[in-house]
Amino acid sequence: VQLQASGGGLVQAGGSLRLSCAGSGRTFSKDVMGWFRQAPGKEREFVTAINWNGVSTYYADSVKGRFIISRDNARNTVYLQMNSLKPEDTAVYYCAALLKSGHSPGFWRIGDEYDYWGQGTQVTVSS
Repeated sequence: VQLQASGGGLVQAGGSLRLSCAGSGRTFSKDVMGWFRQAPGKEREFVTAINWNGVSTYYADSVKGRFIISRDNARNTVYLQMNSLKPEDTAVYYCAALLKSGHSPGFWRIGDEYDYWGQGTQVTVSS
């Protein structure tokens, strides 16, 4: 079972990037999928998450209105569209799958509850 994140890179402030996270080895179509990030010298932080059918999403205040999470269950893939990027968005971005069901979106913020993690993709925003 694997989650493969891609799409990171170097972008100027104000620019956009689209991250992808492709699952393999099992279907994640019934699972909450999340994105987290970790900047150098900082703790891992929650970015956003989406429920199994895409109807419910949850964002950290720091990215609300700029980032959009979506998913394509037919492709077993989740996306993170990042707009109006800022230097403080610089981090390694990780996707993750939460297999536990029936929890409120507040639960989705807890990284330790996720069951599968991707390898991370570097996003660097220059000023």
